[in-house]
Amino acid sequence: MHLSLNLALAKNYKSQSQKIRVLTEDWVGSYAFCPSCGYSISVYGHNKPVADFYCFRCSEDFELKSKRNALGEKVVDGAYGTMIKRLQSSSNPNLFLLHYSAENLDVENFFIIPKHFFVPEIIERRKPLSQNARRAGWIGCNILLRGIPNSGKVFFIKNKRIEPKNAILLNWSKTLFLREPKNYRLKGWIMDVMCYIDRLGGREFSLKDMYNFENELRTKYPDNRHVKDKIRQQLQFLRDKGYLEFIGKGIYRKT
Repeated sequence: MHLSLNLALAKNYKSQSQKIRVLTEDWVGSYAFCPSCGYSISVYGHNKPVADFYCFRCSEDFELKSKRNALGEKVVDGAYGTMIKRLQSSSNPNLFLLHYSAENLDVENFFIIPKHFFVPEIIERRKPLSQNARRAGWIGCNILLRGIPNSGKVFFIKNKRIEPKNAILLNWSKTLFLREPKNYRLKGWIMDVMCYIDRLGGREFSLKDMYNFENELRTKYPDNRHVKDKIRQQLQFLRDKGYLEFIGKGIYRKT
């Protein structure tokens, strides 16, 4: 796998955005693979409104977004209303995120956010465009990366280091249980607990550690008067799905 984009492909394009689109789509089509089955992925035609790539073997769809600067906490996306509708559709694609160097256009980071991590809570509504704008009143959105647990970012390349293919397939498979809950409110709770586990650091933590986030969750879910019960419920769910191991005496370990 080469980390450099093929600059020769963009020599006939004047628009910088078109150049980057051509270069990054070529790179992903050449080196990426389906993290679900390991099969090569194919490029959709230009008439596909949502996805950019697909897996012929397992029918997973993938959208690609690229960014020159460090990814940070947000990724700019399209129309807010369209995104919210997509979350309720089975055709919502997985998201490839590619971060490239501004200096030499080498790929720095490349990872995928599986579609089952997309919930309304991580979609931020932007302000409407001003009346002087060409698309006055149009409302876009941002994807809040900080609301996605570490396990929801499956890296192919991290800080220019290529991850082993078997590790990518394993990391993808660990969270497929999140495709089961159909209630987005329930999935939001699960993802919140997963993010708090990440914040604790390390593999082992206690139930008492998780209770330290009670006030934050109470603020986020003001109508819920049984926050500790909900925390225990999500921990049990994650344990039953093999994401966590219960050691005993209120101690859990990430698998």
